[in-house]
Amino acid sequence: MKIYDMPDAQGHFGPYGGTFVSETLIAAIDELKAQYLHYRDDPQFQAEFAYELKHYVGRPSPIYHARRLSDSLGGAQIYLKREDLNHTGAHKINNTVGQAMLARRMGKQRIIAETGAGQHGVASATVAARYGMECVVYMGSEDVRRQAQNVYRMKLLGARVVPVESGSKTLKDALNEAMRDWVTNVQNTFYIIGTVAGPHPYPMMVRDFNSVVGRECLTQMPEMAGRQPDVVLACVGGGSNAMGIFHPYIPHESVRLMGVEAGGEGIASGHHAASLVAGSPGVLHGNRTYLLQDGNGQIIETHSISAGLDYPGVGPEHAWLKDSHRAEYVAINDDEALHAFHTLCRMEGIIPALESSHALAQAMKMAPTMDKDRILLVNLSGRGDKDMATVAERSGIKL
Repeated sequence: MKIYDMPDAQGHFGPYGGTFVSETLIAAIDELKAQYLHYRDDPQFQAEFAYELKHYVGRPSPIYHARRLSDSLGGAQIYLKREDLNHTGAHKINNTVGQAMLARRMGKQRIIAETGAGQHGVASATVAARYGMECVVYMGSEDVRRQAQNVYRMKLLGARVVPVESGSKTLKDALNEAMRDWVTNVQNTFYIIGTVAGPHPYPMMVRDFNSVVGRECLTQMPEMAGRQPDVVLACVGGGSNAMGIFHPYIPHESVRLMGVEAGGEGIASGHHAASLVAGSPGVLHGNRTYLLQDGNGQIIETHSISAGLDYPGVGPEHAWLKDSHRAEYVAINDDEALHAFHTLCRMEGIIPALESSHALAQAMKMAPTMDKDRILLVNLSGRGDKDMATVAERSGIKL
């Protein structure tokens, strides 16, 4: 088993990652990196983090064998890592707890965050309430419209939600505004980034906090199935839930890693958010990675039925995993994700997030082509309560 030790000291995963930020943020980034590297190895910090994950988040999340679904497909066995059962209903809480703990130790009393589907915003508002901190969440106005339930949850938790009207009015634009806020209020503000993108140390830090998912699977799968899975699948927008389950499996070379991006209306249509499948390297939001851009390097507007995957870039570690062929990346379109969403509801009594439904759809596509003793492990990154309005609207139903 090879040792995997990335990023390097400058935050590079091969040619990707790094720190591409304005001069005004360099001091804040350097402070954050030094503090994180200190507390990452601090036994007291790690003990408190483990306590919060167990007693507040509700970890470990279970693994569930989707027997009826597997039998109906007639091939490989599908297992689900149930991150939808965490407090707040998704994997995002793992990372926000860790970052909020770090913010407190750094003396920052104000939290800002960006959000697409709203789950990271809810998780940030949750930990801010937990620790008595001010919280401001930036959210594209299009996402505010399609994720109204999560917007109300954030407000209930005491956060101020700022709709962003620029650009495509989605996650990319929310991240832009959050970055501007951070530059202006760097002295008292901690920016909780919700994914494994952004300038170093964010891709590493978010991955580390969320790697609890994969570490649990390494223990749980032999207990459940007698061995590790043949394939681990996860949806990829920015890529935090995927890196959380992938990272502990990277040294296990017999386990395939498969990231599933948002194919939207199909790659050929141009209306998608599949930056690894159809993009090219460039710089966005503080790091070098794969992006959806035109010939002049201008970012192309994206589309996905899933607000959380509607982003034109991806975490730099995913870019490296693609180029090094350690992970594979495919795209699932809106209709395929919706079909998987409805199938899991009817077959297993589990309502998945539309983000997670992309990974499930790829597993459902692969299972019938594999022997019945093969194992597919899907990271069910969140629950679908937040997506009721979107699914109903797509089905022509008025709530």
